[in-house]
Amino acid sequence: MIRALYDWTISLAEHPRALWALAFVAFVESSVFPIPPDILMIPMIVARPNRAFLIAGVAMVASVLGGMLGYFIGWGLFESVGKPVLEFYGMSGKFDTFSTQYNSYGAWAVLIAGVTPFPYKVITILSGSTGLSLPVFIVSSIIARGFRFFVVAALLWKFGAPIRDFIEHRLGLMFTLFMVILIGGFAAVKLL
Repeated sequence: MIRALYDWTISLAEHPRALWALAFVAFVESSVFPIPPDILMIPMIVARPNRAFLIAGVAMVASVLGGMLGYFIGWGLFESVGKPVLEFYGMSGKFDTFSTQYNSYGAWAVLIAGVTPFPYKVITILSGSTGLSLPVFIVSSIIARGFRFFVVAALLWKFGAPIRDFIEHRLGLMFTLFMVILIGGFAAVKLL
């Protein structure tokens, strides 16, 4: 099953609309969707390393725009949309305590969540609901998401063939590591 999913994703990476699919996933992941765009971005870059930085750029721009949607959900739709998303990630009970000090460290929170497996959508919604300065939020998001996606793109561009061989021969291990990182991000949300 993992092999079939991997092969399908690699074939999608060569599809003419692959960048649109990546943009959509990166956009919705930044505000509500639980699966990170790396799932699609990494195989796209492995399949077409000459487009690594274009792919990273699309992921970054779409992610920042999706983050702005998350910000506006927190700002204007917190009760109807933002709260259910925070409840899904186990953050609703800690929101009041966290929100009182959030704006003091909001830029750092955006930077950390934008680079790590911590669910970025939680920070985008919190940023809007606590009134973090929108320019601070946007600049922090561009730096964090740009760093995350362009570092991955640069590594895959530089070491693409060996990494592709490594991934293909150890697909089960790679999937397991990805799931550990993903679950670790969700666990970090519950601990904070």
